[in-house]
Amino acid sequence: MHQVVVTSVVALLLFGWSSCKKDTADPPAPPASGRQVFVACEGAYGSGNSALTVYYPESGLAIEDRYRQVNNAALGDVFQSITRSWDGRYFLCINNSDKIIVLDKDSLRRIGELSVPKPRYIVQVSPQKAYVSSLFGSKLYVINPQDLSLRGSIPMPFKNPEGMQLVGDKLFVCQWDSANSSIIALDTARDEQVYKFVLAGHAPQSVVKDQDGMLWVLSGNVAEGVSATLTQLHPVTGTSLRSFSFGSADPIRLELNPTKDTLYFLEVAYGGGSEHNGLYRMSIKDTALPEAAFIPAQGFQYFWGLGIDPSTGHIYLSDPKGFTQRGNVSIYQPNGTLVHSFATGVGPGHFLF
Repeated sequence: MHQVVVTSVVALLLFGWSSCKKDTADPPAPPASGRQVFVACEGAYGSGNSALTVYYPESGLAIEDRYRQVNNAALGDVFQSITRSWDGRYFLCINNSDKIIVLDKDSLRRIGELSVPKPRYIVQVSPQKAYVSSLFGSKLYVINPQDLSLRGSIPMPFKNPEGMQLVGDKLFVCQWDSANSSIIALDTARDEQVYKFVLAGHAPQSVVKDQDGMLWVLSGNVAEGVSATLTQLHPVTGTSLRSFSFGSADPIRLELNPTKDTLYFLEVAYGGGSEHNGLYRMSIKDTALPEAAFIPAQGFQYFWGLGIDPSTGHIYLSDPKGFTQRGNVSIYQPNGTLVHSFATGVGPGHFLF
């Protein structure tokens, strides 16, 4: 009788263990080959729950928290952006943790780390040199991507170096400071300012270069009462070719399509209203801002991340869902037709194709 009881208890324990094991399924294995789209999920500020989601377009598979799965560690607080270096490694800016994590190009294993204050975005200009923009301070940092060293910093006239664009040997730098109404160009050989071009508005945040070689600068900080503007500039003369005022709209995430003749940006209504809320697009030849959203956000929704696949022109839009739960990414054809959607970590905000 005693043996029967013991055997029954053991059987129940084994059954319970087996049941628990089934509930904790192993993450799916990534495909052996094919393209990858990396999604930087910021996480909730101060919570340290940022994550890397990897999406495989050919299979439609999305693997959440890939960094933790590979490295058995957390990324840190606020995963701002991800950049691929010239030799294929991945550089992850973890903004509020004051660090840049470097991953192997094949395994995604952590192979190094740099300490940089509040890193935002990275632009590489040579095998041994890259620039890092930084929030809150008035410095642009210079790193060596090969030996993962901090080479120094460059003083900026205003705070919050943000978006950057390389044009030949000149690096155009936005400084997202409400007191600033200009964009500067650095000589990348000497790390010295050579141009300062006046914009139509204040607080420049992002800059892109179109198919004609002209610059487009998105400015504004609506939360601080600085209305948004879009300025087209000649990158050599600094001539303002066109400018547009957004009025009460709050645009972010300026991007170009693969042929660089169409601008895309998000207008954000954080309360989820229908006005000025969604994805907008305009030709670089247009003489006015678009009046209606190309892809409108739904009720109680706003978009936070925007990426344009350079190979297919597919549009990736992220919904952060208030940064309180897992986010979502929807993929659209260039004509606006929904293709697919997938879940991500908390606060998807930046894409790397």
